[in-house]
Amino acid sequence: MYLGLDLGTSGLRAVLVDADGTLVASAEQAAPVSHPAPGHSEQDPAHWVDGCRAAIGKLKAEAPEALSALRGIGLSGQMHGATLLDASDNVLRPCILWNDTRSHAEAAVLDATPGVREVSGNIVFPGFTAPKLLWVEKHEPEIFAQVAKVLLPKDYLRLWLTGEHVSDMSDAAGTSWLDVGKRDWSSDLLDAGHMRPDQMPHLVEGSAPSGQLRADLAAEWGIDHAVVVAGGGGDNAVAACGVGCFREGDGFVSLGTSGVLLAAKDSFAPAPETAVHSFCHAVPDTWYQMGVILAATDCLNWLAKTLNDSPATLAGRLPDSINGPSGTLFLPYLSGERTPHNDADIRGAFVGLDIGSDQQNLTQSVMEGVSFALRDSLEALKSTGTKLDSVLAIGGGTQSRFWLESLATILGLPLRLPAKGEFGAALGAARLAMVADGADLHDTMTPPQVADTIDPRGDLQAAYDESYARYRALYPSIKAALT
Repeated sequence: MYLGLDLGTSGLRAVLVDADGTLVASAEQAAPVSHPAPGHSEQDPAHWVDGCRAAIGKLKAEAPEALSALRGIGLSGQMHGATLLDASDNVLRPCILWNDTRSHAEAAVLDATPGVREVSGNIVFPGFTAPKLLWVEKHEPEIFAQVAKVLLPKDYLRLWLTGEHVSDMSDAAGTSWLDVGKRDWSSDLLDAGHMRPDQMPHLVEGSAPSGQLRADLAAEWGIDHAVVVAGGGGDNAVAACGVGCFREGDGFVSLGTSGVLLAAKDSFAPAPETAVHSFCHAVPDTWYQMGVILAATDCLNWLAKTLNDSPATLAGRLPDSINGPSGTLFLPYLSGERTPHNDADIRGAFVGLDIGSDQQNLTQSVMEGVSFALRDSLEALKSTGTKLDSVLAIGGGTQSRFWLESLATILGLPLRLPAKGEFGAALGAARLAMVADGADLHDTMTPPQVADTIDPRGDLQAAYDESYARYRALYPSIKAALT
């Protein structure tokens, strides 16, 4: 048996699968997020450990014999979070999360430092780890002086599981301290960020062993043998492992809390000027490019909360098939934006509301606005020479056929829907555990069976292209109105 642990912003998901990847048991545990000031987003790492204990307790109660046969654990996690530890591994302050924008000034300074983009392969976004430490140095110097190790969220969970300070290349690529091409910490980038090599965890590939489950935890879980813990990876890289996306031309789009358009790459091909992320993959000698929008299903969640309704109810009021774009445009910048704008201060807007605008119209506009933002990411990927002919579609937003048909038509790409079953980051983490335990990587990282394909509506393509052009022209005006 193999355990996949996916530590997300809203909580932890644990899946127990057999050697064929078949789901045996699963459990989820929520984790709170605090926002102590505007633009701040934090979590207490103790909640991650408590959540993991609770999830494992559920698995033990549901499938004790399966858990006792555990051979490996894989980890997936939200990227960029700064978990600061002292010399005794005590947590010095709440973890500053990926969607925290307090360090935008520090990010701008670091991004303008000669060589930083060239070595890291990326713009230094406010959500990345390095500018957060510069913010702590400036605003919490007494904390900064005590920092002995900086761990990413999933790696703090690993510390509890194994006692080891280890990370992997895919997660480390989002810190702005990694030479992404060489897959190793960069002394120049660490110097630029006022950090030292000894404050960094040891690096392994995501599919390599990173340590063994502590004996006391193994005994607590009913296990009497060694259990390997794989390197694991950042959430999107591990999700790509879950859907077999690691060859040149493979790609997926994720309609989750945030939105992601990811393309696997055989080589390191940075294009930081496009705000495309260029990161190490969770498997050796492989990279990926990714466009990221900060709010996807979060936009529908916001609308539902505002209208005192549920996202599912709003989506259910739309027809299954599209019949043309809404006259109302929605800019989904509720939390700022990454690709292509790298703008922490931009905010969302409805444009073109009229007296007849109703819930159905607003819902359609929100879905189209998110799709237009993902089209921005596709255009950014195209500008680097990346080519995608079709993509897998995953995430909670794929439950809406209307949204899928809108997205396929706006992207101009067929969307392939996996057959029902376990896939994504939790399964990807379990697959990395299999490889760390000796399984063949290529035999393990297979794509899911495709249940359906949503093709673009050729008869409506021109209308959506025209609407996208109007959408794209709005950013400068909204930006100007906010400054």
